[in-house]
Order: sequence, then structure tokens, then C-alpha cells
Amino acid sequence: MSLAVVYSRAKVGVEAPLVNVEVHLSNGLPAFSIVGLPEASVRESRDRVRSALINAGFEFPAKRITVNLAPADLPKEGGRFDLAIAIGILAASDQVPTQLISGYEFYGELALSGALRKVLGILPAALAANKVKRQVIASAQNQHELALLENPENKVASQLLEVTAFLHGQHALETPQSMVEPMVTEQLDLQDVIGQPFAKRALEIAAAGGHNVLFVGPPGTGKTMLASRLPTILPQLTMEEALEVAAVHSTCGVSVSQQGWRIPPFRSPHHSSSSVALVGGGSNPRPGDISLAHRGVLFLDEMTEFERKVLDSLREPMESGNISISRAAGKVTFPANFQLVGALNPSPCGEVGEHSRSTPDQILKYLSKISGPFLDRFDLTIDVPRLPQGTMSDKTLGESSATVRERVNAAREIMQLRQQKPNAHLSGNSLSCYCILTDDDSQFLEMAIEKLHLSMRAYHRILKVARTIADLSGHEAVNRQHLSEALGYRAMDRLLSSLRN
Repeated sequence: MSLAVVYSRAKVGVEAPLVNVEVHLSNGLPAFSIVGLPEASVRESRDRVRSALINAGFEFPAKRITVNLAPADLPKEGGRFDLAIAIGILAASDQVPTQLISGYEFYGELALSGALRKVLGILPAALAANKVKRQVIASAQNQHELALLENPENKVASQLLEVTAFLHGQHALETPQSMVEPMVTEQLDLQDVIGQPFAKRALEIAAAGGHNVLFVGPPGTGKTMLASRLPTILPQLTMEEALEVAAVHSTCGVSVSQQGWRIPPFRSPHHSSSSVALVGGGSNPRPGDISLAHRGVLFLDEMTEFERKVLDSLREPMESGNISISRAAGKVTFPANFQLVGALNPSPCGEVGEHSRSTPDQILKYLSKISGPFLDRFDLTIDVPRLPQGTMSDKTLGESSATVRERVNAAREIMQLRQQKPNAHLSGNSLSCYCILTDDDSQFLEMAIEKLHLSMRAYHRILKVARTIADLSGHEAVNRQHLSEALGYRAMDRLLSSLRN
């Protein structure tokens, strides 16, 4: 047999399009060419595959070898096709049987010795392969990610010889095993935060409705602690959501932990991060922090220290739930359905009111580093003041994350039954349908909006927050009590209004 076809998959964002590795041996001067839009790292497979086959004890065909990676218009990168090319050459030269090849997809970079090394993006590839009833053979270094699929038909190997022995029926490959991790003795809990009952209540509302929240307060008042505890009160990810998150992490080499992998992710980029680091990009587009925070929390500390254009680049993905990056070779779309938590000081000196050393003009200039449209994306803006005297000596523990999470889960179930999504994602007709107000309550809200000089987007966000408060309290209708509490979570609007007046 002089022609063999082996299956593998490319890595394009978080997608894994099928690649047919076609190997043809023909008479003529010995040559080895790879076609099908390979990048430099793929073209270098020629030398890795040749050395791996020879060092593994196989005969390298002294013929003209042509490897076609189809489709030809799809860019290919990395060493992920090494194993597929090697198996194709062995099959075309009748050194391995071909009966099992069509039922498997092959992934792995070859060392010169024939050892198999891990590749990036194995999880999206395995998910796509299993959907079409093909199994995966990959490096044992990728087994911790493959183990998440819980598919015993997927196989892992450490050497090329193990794969060829399996194809000969002489050796059984191992199934992927999950990583044995040490027990975590210290876990974050909402009880760690001393005082701040108002901010904790806002955090619970944000978790229940999926709302974006902004903490405003002096340094050291617990803003970062509150933000880091948000994932502990969010509902656990479903298996489908967890695999979706793990697939994004797999594409950029972020390890996926078997222990607690269904907890929503938490990302906290530094304020010096660029737009590319935050939203993704590059010549070969990679996911940014907003995609790594998919289905979880993105925390921006010291928001005024971020460049304004970097923050504004978040506005579109916050609305759409994904980010599209266009390059000459094509367009890549990454998921970015995250919950944003921000934190900032109320003034350049960190204080506000009688303790502030900043003038109103200086504070306005300081806060104007963040655009109005971006601030409008926050459903709740919370004042986090310094703790009153005597709070530190109070040994009374607040509610645990587990207790709060039970109420959050109950509210989410109400939303799921009513509209199949969290309240933060309500829009248009659905918002009007599920947030019906009486004439008196509607007039009350309009007067508050006028007084605080809020936009129509802010009006809708107040309605969504009020809907979440009603769900947490078990009320079917939104009333004035819920609207009043929702208006209380507009600290930034009140601060800016007082400065302008």
C-alpha cells in the first residue's frame, strides 16, 4: 500500500477542525515534502519524524514521500501532527496494519527518540473526535485533560513504539488517568471577610443574578477579599459548562485541575495588561483573560490604573458574551461570557469626605479615567467604607459561603424555570415581561433616574437588580421595596452627582 489516510485536528481558537493527513509514497529520488499550508513548526516535522522512526527501529522509506494536510486552505501550526504523519508513513509502507487507523485520531509531538510530548488544545480536539465516534490516541502527558471526558476508549502512550504495538494488536494502551492532587487544606470563604454586611448582601445579589459589580472604597477595606469570594457562592458549573471552560484553558496551556474543576474560574489581570492580554489576539490569536474567565469572574483591581482604551475594549464582549478577532488568515471567535467585578479608590488620595485631601475637581478628573459607557455596564456599584471602631474585636462570624450559595442556587432555579437564564441577561421584551411595575412604582423609579441623571441602560439595570432581589426573597412581582434596595446599590452615581453639584 502506497497511500494512507490518518485523522487529526488543527487548533483554531477553541475549535478543532478535522485534518486528513494523507501520505503517499512514490518512486523517484528520496524526498520528504509536506503540503497543505503548514507553518514552520509543521514543516520541521520532517526531521523529527525521520529521526523518531529510525531511532524506534523502523525503516524510513527511501522513496518520494508526500504528506498532504487537508483541507489545504486551513493554516496548521505546532507539532501536533507528528504522530499522525509517522503513523501515515508506517501504514503507507506496510510496516503497521491499517485496520484500526480509521477509528482513531492521533495527536502528539515526537521527540527524536520516539517519545511522545504533549500538545496544546487536546481537549477541544478530543471532544470533536468523540462526537463523530472516533477515539483519540495522544501523549500520556495530555492524559489529565483527556481524563475529564471519562471516555475509556480514548488512549494515551509515552512512546511511538507503544502506538505501533497497539495497532499490531500486541500491546494494550492505557486509558487516561486523572491527576492525583493533594488535598486543599485552606479554602476561601465569605466568613473570612470581617464586617461589610452591605457589600456582602450586594455580592449575594450579584451572584444570584449574574450581575457586574463595582466596589468603591478606601484601600484596605476588603474590596479584593470580597471579589475573590464571589466564585465560592456562585452555582457550580454543569458538566457541559465545565468542559467548555476546560477547552478554553487547554488551548493556551493552562492546566486544568481535576479537583474543583467545576468551580467557576477567577481571573485577576494586572493593571498594566494590554488589550491583547485582556481580550486576546496576536498573529496566531490566543484567548485573553476575558476568555479564561468564561463562565466565571473577571476581577479588575485598581480600575483607574488601567488604560482607558483597554477598559473600553471590554464593552462589546460584555454585551455579546464572545470576542471575535480578525486576522488576514481568517476570523477566530473565543467565548467570553464572564461576570465583571471591579474595584477602585474613590479619589487620588484614597479617601473621600472630610478625610480626603483631594478637591472635587481632582476627584472628577481621577474618576474620568473610566468612561461613562463603561461604568454603565455595572449593575451594582457598592460603597465599601472603613470598618467602624470595635468591629475588629467582634468575634461573631458571618454567614459561610455554603449558606449563601444555597440561597443563590434557589434564586437561580427560579430564573431558570421562568426565563432559562440569569436576570442580568434579560433584555427587550423579556425584561418588560418579567419586570412589570405598578404606575406608582414606575413613576417613583423615573423620578430617581431623573434625579441621579442616569441613562436608559442604567434604568434597565436597576430593573434587573430589583428582579433579582425579588427572586431572592421569593416574590413573584417587583415592588417598591425591591426598587429602593436596587437604587441603593448606585454608589458611583451618587458620588458623581455630589461632585458635580
